[in-house]
Amino acid sequence: MSPPRDTTATTEPTEPAAGRPPGRTGTFGRLAAWSQNHRWGALLLWILVVAAITAGSLAAGSAYRNDFALPGTDSQTATDLLTEHGSRQAGDSVQIVFKDEGGLRAERGAIEKTLDRVRALPSVTEVRGPYADASALSRDGTVGYATVTLDGKAEEVPKGDVTRIIDTAKAAGKQGLEVALGGEAVRGAEEEEGGAAEGAGMLAALVILVLLFGSLVAAALPLITAVFAVGGAIGLIALASHLFTVADFTPPVMMLVGLGVGVDYALLIFYRYRHELIRGADRHTATRTALDAAGRTVFFAGCTVIIALLGLVALGLGALQGVALAVALTVLVTMAASLVLLPALLAVLGGRVQRQVLRRADRARAKGKEEGRRWRALAAAVQRRPLPALLAAVVALLALSAPALSLRLGFADAGTDPTTSTSRRAYDLLAEGFGPGFNGPLVVVSRGDAAAAQELRTTLARTDGIAATTPPLPSEDGAVSTVLAFPRTSPQDEGTADLVHTLRDRVLPGLGERTGADYLVGGSTAAAQDFADSVADRMPLFVAVVVGLSALLLMVVFRSLLIPLKAALLNLLSISAALGVITLVFQHGWFGAQPGPVEAFIPVMIFAIVFGLSMDYEVFLVSRIHEEWERTKDHSHAVREGLAATGKVITAAAAIMIVVFAAFVLSPSRMLQQFGLGLAVAVLLDAVVIRCLIVPAVMRLLGRHAWWLPAPLARRLPKVALERPDGG
Repeated sequence: MSPPRDTTATTEPTEPAAGRPPGRTGTFGRLAAWSQNHRWGALLLWILVVAAITAGSLAAGSAYRNDFALPGTDSQTATDLLTEHGSRQAGDSVQIVFKDEGGLRAERGAIEKTLDRVRALPSVTEVRGPYADASALSRDGTVGYATVTLDGKAEEVPKGDVTRIIDTAKAAGKQGLEVALGGEAVRGAEEEEGGAAEGAGMLAALVILVLLFGSLVAAALPLITAVFAVGGAIGLIALASHLFTVADFTPPVMMLVGLGVGVDYALLIFYRYRHELIRGADRHTATRTALDAAGRTVFFAGCTVIIALLGLVALGLGALQGVALAVALTVLVTMAASLVLLPALLAVLGGRVQRQVLRRADRARAKGKEEGRRWRALAAAVQRRPLPALLAAVVALLALSAPALSLRLGFADAGTDPTTSTSRRAYDLLAEGFGPGFNGPLVVVSRGDAAAAQELRTTLARTDGIAATTPPLPSEDGAVSTVLAFPRTSPQDEGTADLVHTLRDRVLPGLGERTGADYLVGGSTAAAQDFADSVADRMPLFVAVVVGLSALLLMVVFRSLLIPLKAALLNLLSISAALGVITLVFQHGWFGAQPGPVEAFIPVMIFAIVFGLSMDYEVFLVSRIHEEWERTKDHSHAVREGLAATGKVITAAAAIMIVVFAAFVLSPSRMLQQFGLGLAVAVLLDAVVIRCLIVPAVMRLLGRHAWWLPAPLARRLPKVALERPDGG
């Protein structure tokens, strides 16, 4: 190996590295050269752009809002009908729950004064106290509730207005009288910020990078790249929220994905850069070669993630479309930072990094350490007994996937909130005084005359699973009426979902035939069920589209029919295993988690993101195997060398993603906890079980057939060179 060039030179080298044949620089190599030649300009441009976006977003503020509207569903039609006819039940409501062990009759004066003050607050259209309806007091008289009807859906009412309702009501609390507030608007107003999760993830990632490279400067480069990318993306989405519907839980999801993906992409490029330095290239040539090789992998992987996320837009689920676009933009900005900002940073700090890399390589060489030796040995061990290794790994993944067969989608309610929150206390008090169903009443709408509405109440009262009903509540024009039906089971209980389907499929159609009226089941509980059903119905098409497009891309890249098929099946296996773990923890309550349904959009979001990330590792590993196969035509050797060359960086990249994702389990948000756990488990299984065990075993069993492509297909497919080894 030739000695490295003088790293103190600042002029651009004009010759290829020693021992390296000259070749045409690819697009990403030319991009790296531009960043090197304009290093300070590129850095300044990134700083100014991110600063301008951040300043603009701070000045304009954000307009995040949730949109769970599902046109065509019963719940949405019911909401539209109530709004059209001026029904007060069109808006969401807040429950003010009172408890006094001595009985609430004695507190009537104080409670009614408090409700008068609430009645005068903004966003309040009606307040119905516990003394206006006997059903609003528990049988023993110790628990009662007032219903505060808002002038819009929970996501539309300003949080400041809801906070004033909370503060005004809780001011009535005193010794002996407990006051708590419930409802989706209250839950939204008192949500805690995550904050600590991002910091914990970044700190853990930095520790792993320092252990990997032995240098704080080298370790900081991928993190700096990721922070710049995430900072710019969050500012852009905050500005975009004024034009598009972007859910309020989008920023932490963007941070979660952006930090993980950003460090991952930068690490793959930086690791190739380090490899080229050790092989004898000067730092400028090493940067270009790294971008021409690993940069292509990053570009392909980023495009795969973006395609998968944009597939969510086609699902037509309003709440997911904004999230999908935001995360896709985050991945795009992250990819741009890895391809443009990182080369500029390497040009500025490359001399110091090169000295540290070569010094560490010399120490390792002096100790007789061979890079990739353990990974080469692992691949050889798997190749000796490929079938047992394959069967053991697949059986383990199938066992983890089995619980996902009973996956139940829904939305968390106050029953899963922290016990210290007022929404959880109100939930528990209502369940104690009236039964669990009072926390999620079904809003059943009747479009017909008063007799039809009364018949509706009579029928609902006789229906199994319904504990109580209210008298019909007519709209302002009298065209529609509303009956609130309180299930015997809690909103998250499977029995409540079954009750919604029973009413729609069997009870209300027959009643409508007798009375001539139209009946619709709405309300937040029914809307959550409609959203979950819509996701489940559209999931197969979404999976088919994403898997098909990704498999086609792999087929073009590797000129193989079996490689894409293997990749798709293994990715589906790792994702299903991750969903199985989520089901065990959050649905069945393992490890102390509050049992309940899995958030309805978690499976599709995890699938979109993990499928793209899995392709990242697939391309990085298989492209190295393919490179060796083209060079030697020795299939077993190619598999061993491919794993030896990529095992360390794949494991390190996966470890960083795992700690970043797993840190979000510390978040107070149940949704972020599920998201973080699912992504962490999927990446862990993909990097350890699939890439290190299953892929070598399958490639050994397939042999040279792994690269088979039918001749007619080979003639029609375009030729795309993913890797440009040796800078050529």
